[in-house]
Amino acid sequence: MLILSHDVFNERSGTVIAVAMTSQEPRAGFPLTLESQADGLTKRSWAKISQIRTLSVDRLGQRLARASEEELAKVIDGLNEIIG
Repeated sequence: MLILSHDVFNERSGTVIAVAMTSQEPRAGFPLTLESQADGLTKRSWAKISQIRTLSVDRLGQRLARASEEELAKVIDGLNEIIG
């Protein structure tokens, strides 16, 4: 999961807003998927922008990688393209 919501929101609500991640090469390109350049990933990975969800913080494991602000902005741009 790529967490999009701010830490303050996550702490106060007990939830996170996230998009799914996959290591399987997608058929569709941007805005539905975006290759991740997050520091710490050991496999080539993609954010599945069309698969946004809200999850309890209790369902999260440890952080595996950290996306840059630029990458997060691209994911949000993709969301904006999808929902208009």
